[in-house]
Amino acid sequence: MSESETTPQEPAYRRVLLKLSGEALMGEEDYGISRPFLERIALEIQEVAASGVQVAVVIGGGNIFRGVAPASHDMDRATADYMGMLATVMNALALQDALENEGLPTRVQTAISMQQMAEPYIRRRAIRHLEKGRVVIFGAGTGNPFFTTDTAASLRSMEIGAEAVLKGTKVDGVYTDDPMTNPEAMRYRHLTYMDVIAQDLKVMDATAITLCRDNHLPIVVFNCVKPGALRRVVLGEDEGTFVGPEEAER
Repeated sequence: MSESETTPQEPAYRRVLLKLSGEALMGEEDYGISRPFLERIALEIQEVAASGVQVAVVIGGGNIFRGVAPASHDMDRATADYMGMLATVMNALALQDALENEGLPTRVQTAISMQQMAEPYIRRRAIRHLEKGRVVIFGAGTGNPFFTTDTAASLRSMEIGAEAVLKGTKVDGVYTDDPMTNPEAMRYRHLTYMDVIAQDLKVMDATAITLCRDNHLPIVVFNCVKPGALRRVVLGEDEGTFVGPEEAER
């Protein structure tokens, strides 16, 4: 057996922020939280954490908020956004429960104070939790309306010193066209921030992309529904689409 077969592969990152969309938490369901998906992603996060990588998480709320979206029609935008923030906290608590069922210590921190169920977001405390091997789950977005959870993920990544934003979606990365309708669509292996902005590729919203560009924070878009994809991304393998500066090497 060769040395490469016996030596464990070193992770490409020491600290990452995983951005999970609320829609990904639905699994195969039409609404709400899929327990099988939650248990599987918890196992994958546990595997990554066991390799010594510090993991923080930001979760969207679309899987819950879409159920009340019709009622939000013509609603004040700020009110609707606050409702969406509450949905992210529900998802954060569900993920915390799944992770702790696997024996992984976690903390939920929220941008809106709700001390009976979570810590308030405090940057230094979040970093200390990560240094102690705890997974930190950030809920309630930025705490401000008119900002997406993509922007929250970029912001929190920079605040805690993450080395990459790992955006988990339901597709294997960014494609030249919709791979669900066009079998000829090709996956981009590498894109620059300006590629994403100029081509309006919908990787993340423009504010989030600009924040990452200005702070040289790479983004990896990958399929979090695909078993083992998170581990392969963390190991720096050819998984998903890498977004970074033009000169960046993956």
